[in-house]
Amino acid sequence: MPWFMSISIGVVGAGQFAPSFLRLWSAHPDVSDVRLTDVLPERAAEMAEKQGVRITYQSFEEMLASDVDAVAIFTQRWLHGEMAIQALEAGKHVYSTVPMAIEADQIARIIELVKETGLTYMMGETSFYYPSSVYCRQKLAAGDFGRVFYTEGDYVHDMDLGFYAAYQYSGGEEWKKTASFPPMLYPTHAVGNVLSVTGQHATHVSCIGVKDDRGDGVFDQEISQFGNDFSNATALFKLADGGVMRTNEMRRVGYPSHLRESRLRVFGTEGSFEQLATTTLWQTKEGVEDVSHLMETKPSSSLDDDDLANVDPALRDAFRSGLSPVHDRDRLPAEFAGLHNGHEGSHHFLADDFVRAVADKTLPPINAWVSARYTLPGIYAHQSALQGGVQLEIPDHGDAPA
Repeated sequence: MPWFMSISIGVVGAGQFAPSFLRLWSAHPDVSDVRLTDVLPERAAEMAEKQGVRITYQSFEEMLASDVDAVAIFTQRWLHGEMAIQALEAGKHVYSTVPMAIEADQIARIIELVKETGLTYMMGETSFYYPSSVYCRQKLAAGDFGRVFYTEGDYVHDMDLGFYAAYQYSGGEEWKKTASFPPMLYPTHAVGNVLSVTGQHATHVSCIGVKDDRGDGVFDQEISQFGNDFSNATALFKLADGGVMRTNEMRRVGYPSHLRESRLRVFGTEGSFEQLATTTLWQTKEGVEDVSHLMETKPSSSLDDDDLANVDPALRDAFRSGLSPVHDRDRLPAEFAGLHNGHEGSHHFLADDFVRAVADKTLPPINAWVSARYTLPGIYAHQSALQGGVQLEIPDHGDAPA
């Protein structure tokens, strides 16, 4: 019989992602209470009232000084690394939204702290539980791909479809400084989608960045906090088993990202899988099977649900998508039934994975070592693009300890 304990979780950041996870963790049978903080105390207070959260903190530092067991970081994407380090050093388990960090040194430090302390670190990469990833893992385990030798993972999300509003919501008056976030520093929906299937890791990368020409002050080096003018980037990776992975990170693209923002392709010697916006195919040497129906997710809330009030209408479908036919819903807590889901059914699984890891003292599927393998390729891809596509070696921290 496994050893169980009930845990408390402090959510950091009362933004667009927080409501779904606040509800899930509040309902989880192994979570004693959920707490909240935000840099804008009034935003935290408003969300706490809506969500029934009893304990709020005036700052992240005040939360870390409390007796909370774990923190869940839902802040600006370039802050995750330093905040995760701060939380681990304070003795807290950490759940972080993507990316793990934007600097290789931060990733190395997180892994070092997890080794030293035995604390849990988990990155909430949604693509691990996309129906496409789940389906392809099943096919690979059955041997239906043969040898996988080429893969593609795309994160194809145009700025016009919700991202302007998202950056304005989180960035305030100077939102254009951060809306220029380099595409390859947000790589995990593309890289993780592939690597969650193959279990491989990238060893080398060459990347080309496409400079933006919209002229609206976004992706303008003079304005950008990151000195970035790439709005699109394409990277080619060599994998540890000799295979090839290509990823695309696109922010200016004529594509319906509200229908599907991440696309997966897996080619093997015996079978292949290909995804477009509305069509998904399983293919062998004998023929083609349309498996689009297996990728379909059921909406988990209405478009005008109050929890989505701060989410741009162009993004709302992603925040309410539920389970698909390939998901193993039997492994989820019964208390999650009927609650908000999102991002192709992943929220329920991610929320449960973190609680199970902390409460049962086990490694989560997307642990620190796996998170590093999903994040480091993008950091080095961006460096490659800045150097005109030169091939760079990607460091690896190895497999998670048994």
